[in-house]
Amino acid sequence: MLKTNRKARKNVPVNKRRGERLVTAGKYLVFVVLPVALVVAAIYMVSRIVDTAFHVGEVVITGNEHLTDEELKSMAGIGRDENLLKVSGRRIASKILESPWIRSVAVRKEFPGRLLIDIRESEPFALLDVKGKLFIVDDRGTMLEKLGDIAIPFLPVISSNPYREKEAFHEAINLAKAIKNTGLLSRKERIEIISHKPQEMSVNLDGIVVKVGEGEYEDKLARLTDIEEEIKGRNISVDYIDLRFANRVLVSPVNEVIR
Repeated sequence: MLKTNRKARKNVPVNKRRGERLVTAGKYLVFVVLPVALVVAAIYMVSRIVDTAFHVGEVVITGNEHLTDEELKSMAGIGRDENLLKVSGRRIASKILESPWIRSVAVRKEFPGRLLIDIRESEPFALLDVKGKLFIVDDRGTMLEKLGDIAIPFLPVISSNPYREKEAFHEAINLAKAIKNTGLLSRKERIEIISHKPQEMSVNLDGIVVKVGEGEYEDKLARLTDIEEEIKGRNISVDYIDLRFANRVLVSPVNEVIR
């Protein structure tokens, strides 16, 4: 009987420690594991709701004339099942701006599922003739693409090499701008700017070669307009006109200076 009581008293601390461990484990389960599981479950549920609620259902692109909506969507990397919250407007703009046709891009999100992309395209400004191959360039001299079946209005042709003759090509762009600003572009049927060296730059206007040289293009073209009227009135057969000298115009083959 004494041995039994001793054994029972010995088991009391053991049972107490087991109970304490069970209580501790229960508290850990209730206060740590369960809240974490609930949070994870809540995050998952919210994520699923957000993915469904803010699905990109419509992409609206404005401002494009030369590039199609599909081409721009492909450039932007907008795929199916995109989520509007996760779409990066900066990334989309950066990708679209890789095209030489694009000058600026504005991306705006319109919740719950609309993405608006407004772009500003480069305009064809001239045709660049490089060894018989024609390329469309804008008013900054950027090559947009090789001339193909694209429909473009009448543009001046620049004969130059933008890689080997950078300065001359830049001056040819400036001359083309002056030609446009002075209205000469609309009065001629053929305009070709030959620019390999800036100081020797010339332009072929409907078969008449005009030596322009470098700089002061609008002033020179104004003098050209004046002299054209005089040439027409005097019925002069002209080989070339030289505008490179300040305040005067040389006309050949007539060996005289017409002021």
